Amino acid sequence: MSSDVTNPCALVLFGSTGDLTRRKIMPALYSLAKQKLLPPTFAIVAFARRDKDDATYREDVRAAIREFAPALQPEGPEWDAFAQNIFYLRSTLDDSEGYHRLANLLDTLDEERHLGGNRLFYLATPPENFLEIIDHLGRAGLNRQKTPQSWTRIVVEKPFGYDLASARQLNAELRARFREDQIFRIDHYLGKEAVQNILVLRFANHIFEPLFNKNYIDHVQIIVAETIGVEGRGNYFDKSGITRDMIQNHALQVLTLVAMEPPISLHADAVRDEKVKTLRSLRPFSREDVAQRTVRGQYGPGKIVIDGKEMEVPGYREEEGVDPKSTTETFAAIHFALENWRWAGVPFYVLAGKRLPKRVTEVQIQFKAVPDVLFARTAAEGLRPNRLVIRIQPDEGAFFEVCSKVPGPGLKIQTVQMDFKYGSAFSVPVHDAYERLLLDAIRGDASLFARGDEVEAAWEVVTPILEAWEHLTCPVFPNYPAGTWGPKAAADLLREGQVWRIPQ
Repeated sequence: MSSDVTNPCALVLFGSTGDLTRRKIMPALYSLAKQKLLPPTFAIVAFARRDKDDATYREDVRAAIREFAPALQPEGPEWDAFAQNIFYLRSTLDDSEGYHRLANLLDTLDEERHLGGNRLFYLATPPENFLEIIDHLGRAGLNRQKTPQSWTRIVVEKPFGYDLASARQLNAELRARFREDQIFRIDHYLGKEAVQNILVLRFANHIFEPLFNKNYIDHVQIIVAETIGVEGRGNYFDKSGITRDMIQNHALQVLTLVAMEPPISLHADAVRDEKVKTLRSLRPFSREDVAQRTVRGQYGPGKIVIDGKEMEVPGYREEEGVDPKSTTETFAAIHFALENWRWAGVPFYVLAGKRLPKRVTEVQIQFKAVPDVLFARTAAEGLRPNRLVIRIQPDEGAFFEVCSKVPGPGLKIQTVQMDFKYGSAFSVPVHDAYERLLLDAIRGDASLFARGDEVEAAWEVVTPILEAWEHLTCPVFPNYPAGTWGPKAAADLLREGQVWRIPQ
């Protein structure tokens, strides 16, 4: 299907009273409606167990948008028109009768609103509910296309599996009821403008692509830093950890875009083919590799600056829902190695953590130093290797560091930045990632969604690390105070002469 076509459809939300729906999904849908980007006729069906009706749930959605996206102003005719498309169906996720009532409601909406039998099922529930929902959709026949011309799709939120075995099981259950082209595995990082821009920077600018290889790049750093702790998600996070929560999906997705070969086209499968090849070229981790090429940490009590205010925060083990003796990592630094012709010998370092000093996600591509001949005696002090930094959040954009002569007598060199930011470079606003991804799912464009083999390839890389940590001696936790850049051992992960370039 063309990505320019937006057909009438019904969007069914499982987990419709949850935090993700309130914070992200509903504000994104309302924003798309205000921009006139949703189909001309559509319906949103909330499937949940709480005792509500259409009117009550519509007010809940309005309250959520007021709280989490107040600039959208859910008032007046625009809101009234949007709200009339929201319906609520009360049922538990394990009640087969509820799915048959859902089928009847969708048939009614098809007739009343001329939706053409097009359905998008969105699983915004905890992952332990995925298999149950998929099974019931199949039993109720909701996985089948209603007519030869209609479409049925399913969006599955992360985390997609807990390890390689569970990811394979989830893929198998999905493929037993849906075709691969019906399955949209969502990772909101891929909807961010700066992530999408990685491909454009690389392949639309001839000054960069010829240099993206072992001959010119010294190393790559991918940093995913958060100032927050577990934010009430202690029960979930303590079973997951930062590696499952951030590295297996977000960080590895970004790594593949930086390191992949040029695709033959921008078609979804062409791009995803190259991403899978990149994942499969990552050197597998033995237990010895894990001991030498990974560092894990857990934050203790400390001080964090949020919105300009310094505040004391508890250690991870004191957070609600966390085991007081937990060995779950809230910080991980990993040295990945790509065993292919382009990148052989170039380290890819990934650092991800909670309760770090700054909320930032960025890619730092450091070029090799110039030969130490011209400036060694006169101006070596300010001579630094070039660096391309792609900032994913906040302040989306990129800058390129080059060396320049400082005005004045003598030869003094200083690093300067060639900088661009989305907020100032373009006259259009940067929208939330969920807006782009929801619209793409409705249009049937899977370019920014993970394919099944891609998810499994990522787990093939990460699962041996997680398994090795279960057998290796755990560091003494906590091993870094909240508000610092992680355990000191992370510095030892880098090669001689390399340092973590802390985001400013």
